[in-house]
Amino acid sequence: MPKGLPAIVKALRLQEKAKAVGFEWENIEQVWEKVEEELAEVKSAILTDDKAEIEMELGDLFFALINYARFLNIDPESALEKVNQKFIYRFQFIEQNAQKPLVEMTLTEMEALWQAAKM
Repeated sequence: MPKGLPAIVKALRLQEKAKAVGFEWENIEQVWEKVEEELAEVKSAILTDDKAEIEMELGDLFFALINYARFLNIDPESALEKVNQKFIYRFQFIEQNAQKPLVEMTLTEMEALWQAAKM
């Protein structure tokens, strides 16, 4: 596995290699259960206030979500990039339509513009 690969691509390739030798979930419902299990572990880790543990649990959750995307035949890198572009568009809308500097706006004011950008 090349060390320079982006983490999302590396996770996807690792999962594909595991699948090739039979180390694979039987169905998508099992994968979703794993996502929910990992989310619960993130919530539990947050209560410990242990940054290293939280980081590991978040990594496990990301890995499980990438696996779920793979089961849905969705490229997780592409999905994330599309969301990045959507966020950029909406945030730029806020910047362009703000009546005052963003640092002077309340979250409620920014949220109203965010909702307008979604229209």
